Amino acid sequence: MGIPISVLDLSPVPSGSRASQALHDTVELARTAEAAGYRRYWLAEHHGIASVASSAPEVMIAAVASATSTIRVGSGGIMLPNHSPLKVAETFRALAGLYPDRIDLGLGRAPGTDPRTAIALRRSHEALTADDFPDQFAELRGYVDGFDPDHPFAGIVAAPDDVPLPPVWILGSSYYGAQAAAAFGTGYAYAGHFGGADAGEATRIYRQSFRPSTASGAQEPHVVLGAAAIAHPDPERAYALGRANALSMARLRTGNPGPLPSPEEALAHDWSAAEEHIAASMASKVSVGTPEQVADDLARKAREADADELMITTAIHDPAERRQSVRLVAEAVDARVPVGL
Repeated sequence: MGIPISVLDLSPVPSGSRASQALHDTVELARTAEAAGYRRYWLAEHHGIASVASSAPEVMIAAVASATSTIRVGSGGIMLPNHSPLKVAETFRALAGLYPDRIDLGLGRAPGTDPRTAIALRRSHEALTADDFPDQFAELRGYVDGFDPDHPFAGIVAAPDDVPLPPVWILGSSYYGAQAAAAFGTGYAYAGHFGGADAGEATRIYRQSFRPSTASGAQEPHVVLGAAAIAHPDPERAYALGRANALSMARLRTGNPGPLPSPEEALAHDWSAAEEHIAASMASKVSVGTPEQVADDLARKAREADADELMITTAIHDPAERRQSVRLVAEAVDARVPVGL
C-alpha cells in the first residue's frame, strides 16, 4: 500500500470554456478520484480570480458528495474571515447531516482574495484578517460546544443540533498555521503547492506542540501535504502541460490573471522576463513528468515534510487530460510510495 492521497480542486477555468462548465468538470473529476482510490476531495475558496471558479465550496461539497458515495468531501478551505462563524457552523452541520461521516471542514485564515473583494464579501469596511482567526474559531466552536454563560451569544446553537461538526482542519502556508492547528487540536494541511515556509519545519512545530481536542475531532496529529502534480505518459506532453500551468501562475502574480491557457497557447506566448522568473521560482512547487517521475518527486516531498497524507492539485486545460493525470498519479503513488513516511 502507498501513502493515502487526496485531491484539492480549484475548479480551473480553461481558456475558451465557460466558467460554469468548470463546476461540472469538478464533479466528473471527483467521480474519477473516488474510483481511483483517493481518500478525500476538498474544494477551495477563491474570489475574483479568472482562472478558477471555486467561489462557493459549500455548494460544490454538496454537489460532489451527492455524485459520489465513499470518498470524504470537504473544504480546502472555507476562508473564515469571509464568513459569519455561525453560518459556517450551520452549513457544515447541515452537510454532515446529509452525508454522515463523509464531510471535512478545512478552515483558512486568509480571505483568499484582494482586500476590496474581502470587504464586499463581509459587507464591512473593517475586513477581518488572519489576526482575528482565534476569536473567529472560538466563536464557531461555541455554536456547537456552547458558550460561557456571560458570552453575548450564549444560547445560540448551530442547527441542525443533532449532528456533530465535521472534523476540523486548519490550512496554512506559514508556521503560524502549524501553531494554530496544534493549539486548537485540529488536523493540519500545509499548502506545499504555493507556501513559502519549510514544510518539514512546519510539521515539526505542529507535531511537537499538538494538544488533543475531542471537540475539534483530532486525538492524534495528522499532516496533509498539499502538492501540485501534472502527469502524462509522454514526457514532452507533460512538460507542455506544466508550462501552461506555469504561465497561468505567472499571469496571476504579475497582475494579469486570466483563464488557464492551453499548452499550445503557452508555447506561442512571448514570455516576459518577469513571467519567466516567476515560473522558475514556482517550479519546485509542481511535480511534472511521467507518472513514475511524479511519484518519485511526491515521495521525496512527503518524506521531507513528514506527511501522513498527500493532497494533490492539478491544473490542466483539457478536462480529459486532467482526469487522466489524477488516475495516473494514484496508480504510480500507490505502487511506489511506502507507508509510514
